[in-house]
Amino acid sequence: MAKNEGSKDNPWKLKTAPGTSEFVMWKDEAAEPPAVVCKVGTTELRYHLRAIEDLHAMLKKHGDWLPLGGADEQKPAADGTVEAWGRSPKNPVKGWYGLKKGYRGRFGVYLPPLLEKLGLAELEHQPKNNRVKAK
Repeated sequence: MAKNEGSKDNPWKLKTAPGTSEFVMWKDEAAEPPAVVCKVGTTELRYHLRAIEDLHAMLKKHGDWLPLGGADEQKPAADGTVEAWGRSPKNPVKGWYGLKKGYRGRFGVYLPPLLEKLGLAELEHQPKNNRVKAK
């Protein structure tokens, strides 16, 4: 990784799993709670910073490919997906990793490409129905 990569001044430049949309992410450790910020066009989403480690740990424990299942906050998440786990009362934060009401979804869209960039996961890059697996 480049020096200071993952900061607001030098964000991670990422693409969704199918490669159809570009976005940037960076750490905001001064936020309360600490966050990973996702900027998609003019829209800003925020997730608990611990989501990076928590998602990696869950994927390692799962041990196999897991569907992404990205969905907006207002839509239900398919069972057995990264998206469902990112809003489950059974995950380490006991609910949504998303921090901004109305923009808490899409966890399964934006976190897996970051894990891939950080070398923590393998990610499929098909037109749809992609999956992720811990490294």
